[in-house]
Amino acid sequence: MYILASKNYGTLYVGVTNDLLERVTQHKSKINSGFTRQYAVDKLVYYEIYGGVEEAILREKKLKKWRREWKIRLIEEDNPEWCDLYFELIQCT
Repeated sequence: MYILASKNYGTLYVGVTNDLLERVTQHKSKINSGFTRQYAVDKLVYYEIYGGVEEAILREKKLKKWRREWKIRLIEEDNPEWCDLYFELIQCT
């Protein structure tokens, strides 16, 4: 489960994937048309790893219902500078 932003405090997108590095790479390269491409949402600001897809989907659905302020607070608990965590993922591979 992951959260992308267009910029600090910008447009947010909550998604789920089984390959975070590949999925964020797709968002960054604007391969797919849609919301993230239209609003330039490609900065990985938060993610959670789950053992099963069911858990991740449940968490994604829960966060999609959250108020924007709650999502911002969640991001800032682990990433107060709104760093693009994508580059950390690349270094880990």
